Amino acid sequence: MIKSELIAALASENPHLTQRDIERVVGVILERMINALEEGGRVELRGFGAFSVRARPARAGRNPRTGETVEVRAKHVPFFKSGKELRARLNAD
Repeated sequence: MIKSELIAALASENPHLTQRDIERVVGVILERMINALEEGGRVELRGFGAFSVRARPARAGRNPRTGETVEVRAKHVPFFKSGKELRARLNAD
């Protein structure tokens, strides 16, 4: 599901809200999540999962085309750990 599909699904389930309002709400939620991660925080959605930021150290990489060694800078990457309820629903038989 992409963002526009999410907005369309929410609009169809909530006819009393305009699509513009739903777009604004979804945008604000995602922006707040991004801001929390930028500040080094963690975003936890009970039953769904938790988003956090992990640091990756600098390392020596390799250019696959030429085989030449290149330096890869240290960086921060987003990390997602699924919640217990999400894992249970995905693995239900």
